[in-house]
Amino acid sequence: MDRIDEWFSHYAPQGREMIRKAYGVAQEALQGVTRYDGSPFLSHPEAVARIVADEIGLPPECVAAVFLHEATREHPQLDIRSLKLDESVYVMVEGLNLISTIKPKDTRLEAENYKKLIIQYSRDPRVTVLKLADRLEVMRSLSMFPKASRERKVLETLMLYIPLAHQLGLYNMKREMEDIYLSYAEPEQYRLITNKLKATEKDREKLMQEFIEPLQKKLSDAGIRYKLKIRTKAAYSIWAKMQKQKVPFEGVYDVFAIRFIIDCPEDSKTEKELCWKVYSFVTEEYEPDTRRLRDWITNPKTNGYESLHITVKNKDNSYLEVQIRTKRMDEIAENGFASHWSYKGIKREESMAQWLTAVRYALEHPDTDSPEELPQPPSREIFVFTPSGELRILPAGASVLDFAFNIHSGLGMRCTGAMIGGKAVSIKEKLKTGDVVDIMSSKNQKPNPDWVGYVVSSKARNKIRQALHEAEYKKAAEGKELLTRRLKNWKLELKDEMITEFMKKRRFSTVHAFFAAIGEGTLDINEIKTYIQEHDAMVAEAAARAAAAEAQERKSWDAGAHTGTDDILVLNARNLKGLDYKMARCCNPVFGDDVFGFVTRDAGIKIHRITCPNAARLLEMYPYRIQKVRWADSPSSGSFQVALRVVAAMEASVLNQVIDVVNTFKASLREFKVNENQRNGTYDIQMKVAVPSNLELDKVVSQLRMLRHVQKVSRL
Repeated sequence: MDRIDEWFSHYAPQGREMIRKAYGVAQEALQGVTRYDGSPFLSHPEAVARIVADEIGLPPECVAAVFLHEATREHPQLDIRSLKLDESVYVMVEGLNLISTIKPKDTRLEAENYKKLIIQYSRDPRVTVLKLADRLEVMRSLSMFPKASRERKVLETLMLYIPLAHQLGLYNMKREMEDIYLSYAEPEQYRLITNKLKATEKDREKLMQEFIEPLQKKLSDAGIRYKLKIRTKAAYSIWAKMQKQKVPFEGVYDVFAIRFIIDCPEDSKTEKELCWKVYSFVTEEYEPDTRRLRDWITNPKTNGYESLHITVKNKDNSYLEVQIRTKRMDEIAENGFASHWSYKGIKREESMAQWLTAVRYALEHPDTDSPEELPQPPSREIFVFTPSGELRILPAGASVLDFAFNIHSGLGMRCTGAMIGGKAVSIKEKLKTGDVVDIMSSKNQKPNPDWVGYVVSSKARNKIRQALHEAEYKKAAEGKELLTRRLKNWKLELKDEMITEFMKKRRFSTVHAFFAAIGEGTLDINEIKTYIQEHDAMVAEAAARAAAAEAQERKSWDAGAHTGTDDILVLNARNLKGLDYKMARCCNPVFGDDVFGFVTRDAGIKIHRITCPNAARLLEMYPYRIQKVRWADSPSSGSFQVALRVVAAMEASVLNQVIDVVNTFKASLREFKVNENQRNGTYDIQMKVAVPSNLELDKVVSQLRMLRHVQKVSRL
């Protein structure tokens, strides 16, 4: 087995053959060329190629480009196209060669221009990643360079390559280059920090064990498989924080983080659910600092980074950073998007395209530390930043409240305002691109109906409405309980129709709003007591008058003083809205039905079907009010509304079939309600249909009964 088969065994045979051709060219072109320590220069592209293949996970075309780049730098006249490799290899070689010609005089002053040149030369975005791999190998071999060259490379790495690695999400590469930089730039500080990290290693392990103990059972019961890892802050990051905050090593409280790495299927929904479930277990056990919540699961970074970061306080009142992510997220976070596909052995064009899109987007957008340099966004979006520099994209016209809900729903619920440019602003302050927004919150803050008008994002609007509804339901439950208790004490009854009348009088739109007003105290419960008493007094008085009138009518009937009971009233649908008579709602008569008239006290004559549920009682108790009626000889152009009930098997097609039958005849559907009876497996359909006569109604009913899945049709 040769070197190529040994080093790149995970590639397919055709991939290894491509690399073998490129390696042969480099081997010949670099023969006799040495590095500063006298070792063959070929060892440099060999090491870079292995970083590209093993640590970043790029395809064989990239490895071939590394070898050909170094070969053509030494011998520009080489005809590498004669190798007949994939065109992307030549594009990457050209880009790498162009980047190698850039020689900045002052890296501090030209860092941004240098990065722009790298991006301009990277027609294939993988070129930038290859250049980063090249620089990582140089940093690992820094000891062989002369002092002046070493100092220049250290500064270039700090100003150019570390920010690029961060931008592309290659965090392992970034951390390693930072630590190497510190070991050369500040060797004493580097030794101090690394030695203290070693000395406190057991303390961190103890803290982690104490942290996980109360959570183990919950996680086990929930069936969550996970690995716990201590993520120690890089020496450079600790040093930078010590400089910025002017504190010693002991003053940096987030020296390490506890990381949950969840083992689960690579399904987006499952991954998110499990991460948030672990989050809920952690925050139930430990007090979270919501200001330091970073949700990169719902909104991943543009470089593909996904993780949930929270800071919690343990029993010793010490703050611990907790990171929650899945195994897939961890692989991408540590080594970049492409490494995941390499690790999983997946060869899919769309996966690489997804990673390339993320790289290209990151390269085309300047660092978020310089928001003023962002390109002009579309008018429908604004770009806003957290105090830590995290970018958030919101709809144009978004407010402080939109921003708070975008970060986290819990923060939105407690938002009281924000600090923008050192100035305190209200929750309804409109944001603009480039604003750095620091949200202020209070545990006593609660959403109110005005908030809906302060936001433009659907997430914020929906969360506010949900919170308002939940609050109303809670208050409604309290109000209903209070009213029930008082009614029992007062020995009074509040019927549904009385509630409806009272709500109309006081302009309550829903029953929940009525009960919520009682719960909130905005409606005096004694007002309801007064209303019931007045209503009962009116009912009693009306009943007394009705009884007296009834007695007089009966007396007249018994004395034979009644007249007109044999009169016949001819009904015509055209006069339905007249003052002489109305169709009774209890039975909804239709032209052609057997009917009778009943003389009411204050609503004229009501026409009932002879089969009306109330017919027997009316005929027996009030014979002196019965009016004989008959329909006109032919139906008019008017229509009658009738209620039908249909019971049918729970089949998807049956509802459309019922509607089609109604529309087939001279009938129109006015109302259609469906209740599902899961126990019986049936639909209970109640509908109102307008028909010109009972003849047309009979056709509709008959046709409905013939439907395959219909079990019962009845008229209400």
